[in-house]
Amino acid sequence: MPNLNDYLHKLTHLKRGVTKYGLAPHKPIFLITLLELINNGHITANRVFVDTDLVGIFQENWRLLISTLHQPDFTQPFFYLQSEKVGNKSIWQLMAKPGCQINAYIKSVNTLIQVLEYGHFDPELFQLLAEPTARQSILLALLSTYFPETQQAYFNNKRSGRGYYHDLQDYVLNEPEAQYKTVRIETEEDVFVRGGLFKKLIPKVYNNTCCITGMRLESTFGHNFIDACHITPFSISHDDKVSNGLALCPNLHRAFDRGLITVDSNYFVVTSQHISEDIIHTYSLNQLKGKKLILPTVQQYRPALENLEWHCDHIFKG
Repeated sequence: MPNLNDYLHKLTHLKRGVTKYGLAPHKPIFLITLLELINNGHITANRVFVDTDLVGIFQENWRLLISTLHQPDFTQPFFYLQSEKVGNKSIWQLMAKPGCQINAYIKSVNTLIQVLEYGHFDPELFQLLAEPTARQSILLALLSTYFPETQQAYFNNKRSGRGYYHDLQDYVLNEPEAQYKTVRIETEEDVFVRGGLFKKLIPKVYNNTCCITGMRLESTFGHNFIDACHITPFSISHDDKVSNGLALCPNLHRAFDRGLITVDSNYFVVTSQHISEDIIHTYSLNQLKGKKLILPTVQQYRPALENLEWHCDHIFKG
């Protein structure tokens, strides 16, 4: 059975592609990201799902550690790490969804999610990664081997809690300091992270409560059943700020997107005349007419009036 030294040797001798900018740094960045997510409790079992935190922290670590012109492609190491072996066992493998196969590199993160169930480490390696002392030894070995010149900046940033991912959260939450930073959305992965933060943070600022009905529903498994709804569609506005969002239960999300309900400038619900329903039913849309939104207590988290006006003028079917 391989021990820590065996894995340390492999992880400090990774196979990396040769490019005009030097050896590709993707695999070490990916591994450092996974170690960080295990360390902060985001990954608790040997199943690594492609989500906002994974892609966002990868992008942040890339910006902290890489000074060359390599492109920060998260999907590349996610697939090619499978080629790394200790003995005759791969240290990393991918599990496809039922009926799907992953036989080749998939560059698009959105396409990858459609076919991937999760990635996982060799069980012996994950057992080591779950142990804080071994995990720290592996992190230090990766940083000193591949990023000796930027590792101190990496540690300084992690202690301060600032960086790409934090800045994007500030941007989505419409924080005042975000107005003075340049938040560049350049790649599909940037869009994926920002959109994921929108879906994650909108319910949070509304206390996981539908802002119209007051319904609050979470499972003991951590699943949230309140949707983050764009007021002005993202396809038109490209606006993922909290001020362009509402927390709605799924049926009202659908009704809002289809213009059967809207919200006026005083935050009261308006219903369409083009609804055919049992008006005395408990879940009738017309029973919500004139209901005041349950708004976040923080002013900057509330929906912008210009967005509500746009929805009323362009989506609502009065």
